[in-house]
Amino acid sequence: MASLTPTVPISPPRASRGDRGGLPPAAGGGDGRGPDPGSPDYRTRLRRARLGLAVALVPISMLFVSFTSAYIVRRGLPTLDPNTNALVRDWLPVQLPTVLFLINTGILLLSSGTLELARRKLERESALAPVRSIPGVSLGSESKIPWLALTIVLGLCFLAGQWIAWKSLAMGGFYLATFPSSSFVYLLTGGHALHLLGGITALALAGAATALHRPVDSRRIVLDVTAWYWHFMALLWIYILALLEFAR
Repeated sequence: MASLTPTVPISPPRASRGDRGGLPPAAGGGDGRGPDPGSPDYRTRLRRARLGLAVALVPISMLFVSFTSAYIVRRGLPTLDPNTNALVRDWLPVQLPTVLFLINTGILLLSSGTLELARRKLERESALAPVRSIPGVSLGSESKIPWLALTIVLGLCFLAGQWIAWKSLAMGGFYLATFPSSSFVYLLTGGHALHLLGGITALALAGAATALHRPVDSRRIVLDVTAWYWHFMALLWIYILALLEFAR
């Protein structure tokens, strides 16, 4: 004969409230509205973004290494003159606008410094945000210098300076297809200018994210990756300038 067993109601599980009866702290820290900039989630995203930047810089580096190899090989390679059927050297040194290039170098290095200041300013604001939210706590006012906008202006000035340098080359009779040497000058400097223009576009996106009040961790990642790309562009330009000056 079957026996009936009374059912026992089971209450749903509850999270532990701790010693003071309060709920456990929310994940992410801070004010609970989102992940804290110092949380593992932020660090993971930043590490992935930097890894993506490193992967993107590899083909750029290889491109300019190939340009360098072609430049050095072509500089010492004679060509066949169709009129005399003799091997002749058609590589003529280009009279570079060295002063203009040095001015542009100073502008680019200055923009690299202002971008680094913009990155550190955003990191400082993010670190002090929880403290500023405490009532009655005052940490003083931050610098109001728009470092990011200043970097964009300096980057555009560098591109304008490069355009002036190209016009100076043309006035001296060195056009894109005049000599193999002049072709390489335009190839190296123009390729660098195109990649720097991509960096200016990334800076403009970072500025738009700030204007739209995007989450601070996302803005920090964008600005950090762009800053490292910009520093790489500055070093690349110094390398190109040294190549053109000492391997004519």
